[in-house]
Amino acid sequence: MPLPRTRGTALRHRLAELRGPDVPAKALDARALAALAANPGCKRRAILDGAGVNKAALAGALGAPSAFGQSQFALTRGNAFEAKVKADGGAELLRLVREKLDRGAEPPAHARVPELTATGPEGRTARTALALREATEAPGEWTLLDHPMLALDVAGSPAFLEPDAVVVHPDGSWTVVEIKSFPMLDGSADPAKVGAAARQAAVYVLALEEVAARLESAPRVRDRVLLVCPKDFSNLPTASAVDVRKQRAVTARQLDRLTRIEDIADTLPAGTCFSPELPAADLTAAVESVPAAYAPECLSACELAFHCRARSLESGAVTSLGRSVRAELGGLTTVEDVLSAARGESGDPDDPAVAALRRAAHLRAEALGQEAVAACR
Repeated sequence: MPLPRTRGTALRHRLAELRGPDVPAKALDARALAALAANPGCKRRAILDGAGVNKAALAGALGAPSAFGQSQFALTRGNAFEAKVKADGGAELLRLVREKLDRGAEPPAHARVPELTATGPEGRTARTALALREATEAPGEWTLLDHPMLALDVAGSPAFLEPDAVVVHPDGSWTVVEIKSFPMLDGSADPAKVGAAARQAAVYVLALEEVAARLESAPRVRDRVLLVCPKDFSNLPTASAVDVRKQRAVTARQLDRLTRIEDIADTLPAGTCFSPELPAADLTAAVESVPAAYAPECLSACELAFHCRARSLESGAVTSLGRSVRAELGGLTTVEDVLSAARGESGDPDDPAVAALRRAAHLRAEALGQEAVAACR
């Protein structure tokens, strides 16, 4: 007699149907999760990421291939730098952790590097949790977890995350380590890249906090992470401590706002599938059946950005001008609505946005009128 299908099993089956037959799921990493948290109103990205759809392949099949992502050269360079940082049992990495975050601790003469291999992401997650517990229960030593596996609930579906490293200090506290290949020049790096790394690390901190909360005596997950980068134009590692409290709070709040994946799936038409193997017309209809929340920031964070931008421009949505503009315009959601309100053809005159638009249109008309008079002289 077959076992009854549980709610979790039913959801996994539904998400597999959305991906398409025999299409493997694409893991949701911290970079994608940070981007998803930055745009919690986008149900399209939430369901595609939750179902493990390869958005790059999907964008190509839709005729709007993405330029988003790292080049193969950058990936190769990053892997080589990470291997250098972790050489000799992570001796240099642990030295940087102590120097930047824990000067009062004993120098890491040697460290435990537990084996974290296991079958499947669930097995690796359990093995990581066990290694963290063992390291915390045996204080006085440094422990380096190389590419541990963490789990975080995202809109009702588990996301498996793999930080570059997690260090357990001699006092039992935990630190997230992010290793990046962009340079740190004279002690500072590109603020945009540092910000992206901080948002990514904040996701790992949230996942670590869930592991810590399950232990009998919850250890402290440090809110400063270690960012390791090449020094100047060399391949020598240097590091900086980055406070991620703000990013952690924002990410936690945005993840809480995400619509649960099963709720989005329940609104989709029967037979909806996002397999890139489908005919272009069917695939476009499937993608358009899920509401999107496009903004220019998506161009640097989502593989479907070009497709969503084209649709946003076609519909005249004001979100294509940026979230700040959209917020200022209140209930005016299209460019046509904005122009009509500015001309006085529609809109409530008591609405502050409408009043501001009409005032701006009046000032513009005055300025253009004066220029026209001057030009005739």
